[in-house]
Amino acid sequence: MKIIILGAGQVGGSLAEHLASEANDITVVDTDGERLRDLGDRLDIRTVQGRASFPTVLRQAGADDADMLVAVTNSDETNMVACQVAHTLFHTPTKIARVREAAYLTRGGLFNNDAIPVDVLISPEQVVTNYIKRLIEHPGALQVIDFAEGKAQLVAVKAYYGGPLVGQQLRQLREHMPNVETRVAAIFRRDRPILPQGDTVIEADDEVFFIAAKANIRAVMSEMRRLDESYKRIVIAGGGQIGERLAEAIESRYQVKIIEMNPARCRHLSDTLDSTVVLQGSASDRDLLLEENIADADLFLALTNDDEANIMSSLLAKRLGAKKVMTIINNPAYVDLIQGGDIDIAISPQLATIGTLLAHVRRGDIVSVHSLRRGAAEAIEAIAHGDAKSSKVIGKAIENIGLPPGTTIGAIIRDEEVIIAHGDTVIKTGDHVILFLVDKKHIRDVEKLFHVGLSFF
Repeated sequence: MKIIILGAGQVGGSLAEHLASEANDITVVDTDGERLRDLGDRLDIRTVQGRASFPTVLRQAGADDADMLVAVTNSDETNMVACQVAHTLFHTPTKIARVREAAYLTRGGLFNNDAIPVDVLISPEQVVTNYIKRLIEHPGALQVIDFAEGKAQLVAVKAYYGGPLVGQQLRQLREHMPNVETRVAAIFRRDRPILPQGDTVIEADDEVFFIAAKANIRAVMSEMRRLDESYKRIVIAGGGQIGERLAEAIESRYQVKIIEMNPARCRHLSDTLDSTVVLQGSASDRDLLLEENIADADLFLALTNDDEANIMSSLLAKRLGAKKVMTIINNPAYVDLIQGGDIDIAISPQLATIGTLLAHVRRGDIVSVHSLRRGAAEAIEAIAHGDAKSSKVIGKAIENIGLPPGTTIGAIIRDEEVIIAHGDTVIKTGDHVILFLVDKKHIRDVEKLFHVGLSFF
């Protein structure tokens, strides 16, 4: 596929890295020559220096015959204009734009071929807000991913000494929980993936990824670790777009405080939010945290745009008694360094956004793509179409499907039913199939499995 990526920042760069390793023809456009040189030295891609919305620059990037344009510059307006130019002058089939400003997103009918021709809108702030909200709903989880509009969920937990299943074989999960259907999809032990088998023994400190119907998630978590109590008191550091959206989403169920430096922003938050307490000051101010009884906080969330400020305020809050801390980290290199120590969960906005983008770039009917363990593996939701003649998967038992190496099918969602996959489970047309890949180089093979042959049409 021929793809033009506008913007060589962290999202654009990460996307180029993902797609270049999957044999796509990638061109990246940016005004920053140094950033482009760095990308070009590392990846097998073309680069073009220039303004992303200029017709001459887009033509130089190959817009005449591009299959897709992905506009992820730091400017909403540049992204929107670039999509307009690509549509009007080059008839680019698929146009994806990152639009951050809520004022654009709340106006219905703005994004269509008769107005601003954007096929897929990506709002990183909303993606990250939803991601954090799911983590708040499942205390103790390291990652929570929805499939088929939340009917099934994939949850990552760290196995602890004393958990009922620690030191036991996976096949005993069914004996422990005879009435709950679940499947362990992947295990990471000392940063290395293990493909789970019935005789695999769960060890303490393993990161265990399991899938189950949403209603059964807490029951399965209790087998891996002592369940954490639900959060009640939540402190948010940073009243930017993510902080505001999150407070708005959770303030009816939790006691929420926001700490924000900017006085004008504080006034806006006070006017906008209903029951959230808004405090003006620095989240790294020890006296302020003590004054606001940080030791009583169940969860401290550092959500500013400054990685260092997030890390320092999180460490201070934890030292002063906050029970759990979660931190947004924009630099992916920092994420593995800090998660699991004093900071319980490090959240990478780039990885959350990349998953949403990748779902629209994959071939076949791929509904969603999610990075596991900061990109070490992937979970994919695909829809099976066709019939036994035109499809490589329909009408076949899972054990008879030629899955690529390191790939497993975890579950199937059929209408409202969540079916945990076994070898004799037969895939039917319309099934949402949840797959796990520990080796991303086989993604193209998975896509081919879900292509429908021409005989179907």
